[in-house]
Amino acid sequence: MKKFYCQCGRRVFFDSLQCVNCKAMLGFEPYSMQIVSGWETVKGQFQESGQSNLGFGTQNFEFCSNRDDYHVCNWLKPANDGNRLCFGCSFNRTIPDMSRPENLKRWRQFEVAKKRLLYGLMVLRLPVINGFNDPGRGLLLDFIEDERSAPDHYPESFVSTGFAGGLITINAIEADDAARESIRVAMNESYRTLLGHLRHESGHYYWFLLNPQGPLLDDFTFLFGDPGQDYQASLDRHYKLGPIDNWQDYYISAYSSAHPLEDWAETWAHYLLIHDALESAYANGLVGFSPVEVPLRSRIQSWADLSVAFNEINRSSGLRDSYPFVVTQQVTRKMQFVERFIDQLVKANH
Repeated sequence: MKKFYCQCGRRVFFDSLQCVNCKAMLGFEPYSMQIVSGWETVKGQFQESGQSNLGFGTQNFEFCSNRDDYHVCNWLKPANDGNRLCFGCSFNRTIPDMSRPENLKRWRQFEVAKKRLLYGLMVLRLPVINGFNDPGRGLLLDFIEDERSAPDHYPESFVSTGFAGGLITINAIEADDAARESIRVAMNESYRTLLGHLRHESGHYYWFLLNPQGPLLDDFTFLFGDPGQDYQASLDRHYKLGPIDNWQDYYISAYSSAHPLEDWAETWAHYLLIHDALESAYANGLVGFSPVEVPLRSRIQSWADLSVAFNEINRSSGLRDSYPFVVTQQVTRKMQFVERFIDQLVKANH
């Protein structure tokens, strides 16, 4: 994540709604990838005069209605496009019942994670296609509850976080820190975050979108295994027997060993995480290069050094490691495939 600043010069966060220094309203404009600051007395409209990188040119912007109505979004939309939702919020197919107060906090957590995912995808120039506009190729998201978060409203229901046919489903319980931590411990996981779920499921989406064939599929099979092997049987075996004994030598996580497509999605998620983390490190002067300027192996080595330092800082604070993973040589080869896959996606959609 690059640095963002208010018009007063104070640094602000990507998801900031208002500058704490000058109290200016803030909005992220996704076409120029900039934070816009300022406020016009004309009902909720920003006056912005920058050249958009998608050809929108000079125009006015206004708040997404999800900010006006719920304060869960800080993205802007062109004032004259006829839509109430910003680009990021337009991917939502289902959100939890807003008559239940606890869901407002959950939804904000979800939007923060989803917007950071979208930012990372756009930085990599990946196609971000709306499923309402293109049902055959686009992406939509369901963020919904089940019995675990709302037993009185949804008895005997169970919603699985996952991906199918262009739809990412995230269980609302993943936005509850205490509940998510309980699940992490019960499943013996070293890491579990809402953003991590979204990155992982986006890997399944892009596999679905590109549908690799020929040499690309052959290379995938060589590195990850046969994607056509029985998926449910593989997961059942994983949950019954656990990962192979030496999984750390070949996989980024224990869950990666469950099935080649889960290995793919986990590797994809960590590629995105490392790219985003190094962009943030570069913006803050912790590394001397942008992640787009150096080969992947150099990025991975720099991230290995940084993540050890971050882990030591966390341990000094009595916290768990921030990155409890090791990128081995085999995982590096898989990430090189991810980079090649991204190049194919970008070329196919430009």
